[in-house]
Amino acid sequence: MFTQTDYSGTRAEQYSMLGKQLDALLTGETNRVANLSNAAALLNQFLERINWAGFYLMEEGELVLGPFQGLPACVRIQVGRGVCGTAVSEKKTMLVEDVHQFPGHIACDAASRSEIVIPLIQDGEVLGVLDIDSPELSRFTEEDQEGLEAFTEILMRHI
Repeated sequence: MFTQTDYSGTRAEQYSMLGKQLDALLTGETNRVANLSNAAALLNQFLERINWAGFYLMEEGELVLGPFQGLPACVRIQVGRGVCGTAVSEKKTMLVEDVHQFPGHIACDAASRSEIVIPLIQDGEVLGVLDIDSPELSRFTEEDQEGLEAFTEILMRHI
């Protein structure tokens, strides 16, 4: 059973606790959709000042909407297009302080101002991305990036 935790300590310690929660929550479950759904829900309750947290999964050469928390979203994103598609094509995390300054940004939610996208890579292949949006400019920091990249490493052991 999941118990909501009071995240205390440094931001690094909070992310460490989040990773432990994720690992415990997903251990023993092999269903990919269930695990991605719980990961999105866990991020939604952990992260403050966000308006969307979820996954896009590679399917037939494009990103397709997967489990998420937030308003309805764009269903399909071409590789190389927008922040998510760029993260896939470059196989690297995209931390965007102002999405309106990002060439080709796809505005699924007009309220979003900043975004972080982390590719989910297994055996050198991108399986999808973790996408998190915020209505605040410059919401995500390098510390968030490190914590969320560690989160996705744990997640990849369970999907």
